[in-house]
Amino acid sequence: MWTVLALLAVSAAIILAWLWWRRGRELQELRRVLASAREEASALRQSVALNQTQEEARLQALLNSMGEGVLLLDERSRVAFANDSFRRLFNITSEVRGRTVLETVRLAEVQEMVTRARVQGSVWGYELELPGLDRRCLQLNAAVVQNGGSGEQGVIVVFHDLTAQKRLENARKEFVANVSHELRTPLSVIKGYVETLIDGARNDPAVQLRFLQTIARHADRLTYLIEDLLTLSQLESGGIALNLQRVDLRAQAARVAEDFAVRAAERQMHIANQVPENLTARADADRLQQVLVNLADNAIKYGERGTAVTIGARALPEDKLEMWVHNEGPGIPGEALARVFERFYRVDKARSREQGGTGLGLAIVKHIVQSHGGEVRVESRPHGGATFFFTLPKADPPALPLGEQRAD
Repeated sequence: MWTVLALLAVSAAIILAWLWWRRGRELQELRRVLASAREEASALRQSVALNQTQEEARLQALLNSMGEGVLLLDERSRVAFANDSFRRLFNITSEVRGRTVLETVRLAEVQEMVTRARVQGSVWGYELELPGLDRRCLQLNAAVVQNGGSGEQGVIVVFHDLTAQKRLENARKEFVANVSHELRTPLSVIKGYVETLIDGARNDPAVQLRFLQTIARHADRLTYLIEDLLTLSQLESGGIALNLQRVDLRAQAARVAEDFAVRAAERQMHIANQVPENLTARADADRLQQVLVNLADNAIKYGERGTAVTIGARALPEDKLEMWVHNEGPGIPGEALARVFERFYRVDKARSREQGGTGLGLAIVKHIVQSHGGEVRVESRPHGGATFFFTLPKADPPALPLGEQRAD
């Protein structure tokens, strides 16, 4: 009896021990599974965070590469993000996150457009002008950003720089107005004289000849204007191919001096050729002659009687040459120096039109020089005359005949 009970007790103990061991194994496995799950969850969270960080970095890089300024505002209208272009447009160097719109750009107009966008849902095509000397013009577009339909999250504002476009539009309008004026003046004169001839002045031979000479002179003015406009258009569009060759600069200056000798003598002036011998440029001879002709013509036109017009040149470092044309006279006012190469710009409008000319000569000079890879500038002081400088590439040295060597 006691033996049976003992066996039963031992069996029960063994079973209980086995069950306890089994449960311990299961608990250990469960702990391992739970630890593995925690590790996978942690890895997943890290992966999601990393992916989110990478996506944010890619989005930020994309927004920073945009030419337009982008400003993202949160639900409190405080800056959540501003790209590099926005910072450049508004010349911002400090951190702007968390600031209000007014604190960031200091323009009440922008704050008003953000408020309007919140009310209307969006604002498109609003133009504002930034304060400052450069008078930059921006186009503002703003829209409310929704968060999955759960409500308003913020406002995104995009700024597009219209400054260059506006300047081109203004230049086009000014150009059309100037061309219209330059065409209208000689056409009005021609029309008036023709009508006078038709009304009976043709019967007087002396009057007829004088009127026809005036008509011919103004017809020539129209021809010169149209030719200069075509030349300028071709230069600006790159439609003129340069015939580059070795050009002797002293010979070019001598040719200009000869062509203008009579014109200069009429004003008791002379042209001094101070270009050194054996100075050669790589240039288009005809276009270079056009540059010198335009500069010499202006120098004589605005120089003082009894003085000289000087044409000079010198070698510069880095395989460049510099030529200049100088006159003695009233000079050019300081405020006009930066504009003299603009199309139709005239320092003294009344005197320029009285002496003829299309107002395009210096613009043509600038574009011809630039097409050679050179630069043009002017220096002047009150009653000290004016000097127009331009640079050209130096010509390569001529090839030596076979068997000869150049001395070092």
